[in-house]
Amino acid sequence: MTLAFTWLADDFATAGQLNVDDVAQAAEAGFRSIVNNRPDFEGGPSQPTSQAIQAASKAAGLDYAFLPVQSGFQTPDEIAKMRELLDKLPKPMLAFCRSGARTSNLYRAAKKR
Repeated sequence: MTLAFTWLADDFATAGQLNVDDVAQAAEAGFRSIVNNRPDFEGGPSQPTSQAIQAASKAAGLDYAFLPVQSGFQTPDEIAKMRELLDKLPKPMLAFCRSGARTSNLYRAAKKR
């Protein structure tokens, strides 16, 4: 299966839930870091954990950050942390949540800071 993502900027894209196999595809597509915005087990026990995605990211040579946020609301602290990640992680960056929507909202809020 091909990794699906949407570019929000030249150096930032969003995706729905990644699986461990998607991480290698992200590296092949040229991404240099991954940000996980989805809380562990939000989608039930079949959802890959942050630890599993982090291990796959390390194996693929990608930087990884876990910043879980709720889908309906992100706190000012979460927005500030996303801004820090945008400033420090190597680009291009791929960030994900369940569908990509909360990550898109978080990205836009962080870019306003």
